[in-house]
Amino acid sequence: MATRSTQRNLGRLSEIAQVAVRHGFGYFLEKHKLTDLLPWGQRAPLEPVAANQRGVHLREMLDELGPTFVKFGQLLSTRPDVVPPDIITELRALQDDVRPFPFEQVEQVVESELGLSLERAFLEFDPVPIAAASIGQVHRATLPNGKAVAVKVQRPGAPRQIEADLALLYQAARIAKERIRALDFIDARELVDEFGRSIRSELDYRSEGRNAERFRRHWAGDPHVQIPRVYWSYTRERVLTLEFLDGIQVADVELEAYTLEERRHLAYRMSEAWMTMIFKHGFFHGDPHPANILVLPGDRIGLVDFGQTGQLTDDDISKLTRLFIDAANENVDILPRRLADLGVRYPKDREDEFRSRLRDLYYKYYGASLADIDPIQVIREAFQLIYSMNLRLPTRFVLLDKAIATLGSVGIELYEDFNVFEVARPYARSLMRDRLTPRSLAREGRRELSKLGSIAAELPYQVHDVMEELRDGQIEVGFVHKGLDEFMARLTAALNRLVVALVVVGGLIGSSLIGIFAKTGPHVLGVNIISVLGFILSGLLGVWLLYGVIRSGRL
Repeated sequence: MATRSTQRNLGRLSEIAQVAVRHGFGYFLEKHKLTDLLPWGQRAPLEPVAANQRGVHLREMLDELGPTFVKFGQLLSTRPDVVPPDIITELRALQDDVRPFPFEQVEQVVESELGLSLERAFLEFDPVPIAAASIGQVHRATLPNGKAVAVKVQRPGAPRQIEADLALLYQAARIAKERIRALDFIDARELVDEFGRSIRSELDYRSEGRNAERFRRHWAGDPHVQIPRVYWSYTRERVLTLEFLDGIQVADVELEAYTLEERRHLAYRMSEAWMTMIFKHGFFHGDPHPANILVLPGDRIGLVDFGQTGQLTDDDISKLTRLFIDAANENVDILPRRLADLGVRYPKDREDEFRSRLRDLYYKYYGASLADIDPIQVIREAFQLIYSMNLRLPTRFVLLDKAIATLGSVGIELYEDFNVFEVARPYARSLMRDRLTPRSLAREGRRELSKLGSIAAELPYQVHDVMEELRDGQIEVGFVHKGLDEFMARLTAALNRLVVALVVVGGLIGSSLIGIFAKTGPHVLGVNIISVLGFILSGLLGVWLLYGVIRSGRL
């Protein structure tokens, strides 16, 4: 069973390699000696795709490979520490675009989850979906009490397909770790682990329902933002039933039908909703895509699809406030420390370079009016800094940045002079003002004193533990050898070639001695057959060794 599964995975990897070649990434396979993944005899083109087109080609390749790879690309778009900014820009355009599954399967899933026939559970159930994605699709329906609802139904076999695709991604991660030295700075397995946790959480629709209910509590009574109600009696692990919001997706808004002022108002209404989530609620919608925002009658917007959410704690907001204050007061040299407090990790030996590049980025925009700043360009430059410095960002802040960048793009589509920073400024000022009141400072002081007290109380015990370990010889000192893995790989290859060379020499010498001294046994043209076979095998090994050395380019 395991062997058949491995063979299927290898076949799928070969298919992926062929798709990569079609989209211009054959040079990558050739460069990193992955051409053995291609069918026998197929060569990979050596010409790389143009640098300004690689993001487009990668997005198109993931689109062709299918829904799981589209979702993996969406995850990569939230990792500026792993993916260059130009590719992130393209990957953010990836959206689920799959064929809906048959209504008969929808009916089976709903009835098995709810324990009722479709006719008993709903007065009406539209067999044509209003939206379809890789994990599920949405149908409009009517409850027995006459309420219009949107029913999200999970695709049959989705968990099994996801697990199969994850197994394939883990195999690809292993190959990347073993054979692609250029990706050593990435923990590919950890990346797949993160993707696995994310996509598995989406398989339980009850989790999304709890997110929707939390948003609904936060926005209760607000006249401008509507969150659909969750109907828990009709919600299970694979079925989610929400109140139907009758509006127009922002993606489908016909700009010509709205005046410039109306479009400006809509763009700023959306942004104000997200700033309230971020700065006031500390719990925000992580995917403000235009398909997830509805324009409702009565100057309102509605939000749907609560699978991706981010959360900021009071401590996060306090640390962000300190960062804002230092940035406002031009304390640029302390910014790396403030970022480290937020969980940003960077190589300590490059701290001076990090501080210098932060200073350059800061003063490039400091003093300019918000009207003169392109927020998308600022975020793009920040991503370039993150990628080039190999910074590690906590997931919640990456998701926050993604949400703001997506929101900025959507706002500009509606109103070309839109600036998301302009909307954020009054919220940030209010946040700083509230955090600097005497009561807030006193509360912050008490919190810090409590932390220091806990540290002081623990210190004697920690010193005692260290002294005991030192006495018992349990303290070990470890050394990290940079570049040792690559050196050992090269040394192993060299030793393997040396062993093969010795076998070849031994075979040639042994065959010669047999040919000279062997008088008995089968002969051909006066030469002992064993001697002939020895020469042939040694010659083949020698040719194979020479081919490997020439191909490695280290002759």
